[in-house]
Amino acid sequence: MKSRRIRFITVAGVVTLAAAFVATEASNAARVGVLSNNHAAETAAEFNATVAGHTFSAVNVATTAPTLQSLTASFDIILLFEDSTFVNSTTVGNVVAQYANTGRPVVLGTFYDQDRSDAPPSMSSGVSVPPHGWGTLESLDPNTTDGIGTPYTLRTLDTASIVTHPLTTGVTALTSGQFGGGNQPKAGTIVVAKWTQKNARGGDDPAIAYRITGPACVIHVAIAPDYPTVGVAGVDFGGDFYRVWRNAFDFGAANCVAPTPPPIRPVFDPSIPTLSPATLAITAFLLLLFAALSKRLRR
Repeated sequence: MKSRRIRFITVAGVVTLAAAFVATEASNAARVGVLSNNHAAETAAEFNATVAGHTFSAVNVATTAPTLQSLTASFDIILLFEDSTFVNSTTVGNVVAQYANTGRPVVLGTFYDQDRSDAPPSMSSGVSVPPHGWGTLESLDPNTTDGIGTPYTLRTLDTASIVTHPLTTGVTALTSGQFGGGNQPKAGTIVVAKWTQKNARGGDDPAIAYRITGPACVIHVAIAPDYPTVGVAGVDFGGDFYRVWRNAFDFGAANCVAPTPPPIRPVFDPSIPTLSPATLAITAFLLLLFAALSKRLRR
């Protein structure tokens, strides 16, 4: 009987620990709405296959904009990008701004810049078409354009510029053959990685940046999220492409809160460090097992 009791306690402890870790992972999983006028479905499918920990659903916004109610009911994070400019961008930008102001994160990708109101006109069938703008979302986004926007030239990540941050975890390289860059950070924007190449104004071109405005957190990853659809990995884009996007969604799922670094303690600090929940669970389990074994030995 004693042996069975000890085995039961051991199994129960292992199950408890496993459940704790599963709950932690599940709490960080996010439902991501992929909004675009082109390649939303392909990008959602690609990220479902390659970006672990989250689920992705496509929303085609080429001609209609979703309601705020539908977005808040369906998604924890929004990824917004475009591939070619479109008239509906202003309406979409307004509702995405409302979504951001509910405290839910928004991630932007290339070619968001091309419909920003400060972008140059684009050519469509030989006709110059001015940008349509993103409405009130432009008051929340981290970057303006550099006056040109996506330069259609090589962009490589400046490794010396990488700031230690959840958005750069595991990132050591990123390349874009054509579809990246062309931005200017706003005052107050937090840039955690830059492109090696300067923008059209001769300034820093942010590769990964974010901005907090009241309850709104907007992250800008300045590379096309639909690159796997329109390009070839290792040729047109490369480096830690998928890790960069995963970090953006992970950071958003954590409500755009970076972990607080631990305080610097003296070498002979006698205080007991605070244990993480997982460490506490393991310690409690070991104490329980030790008590059961001790009781058995006494008998």
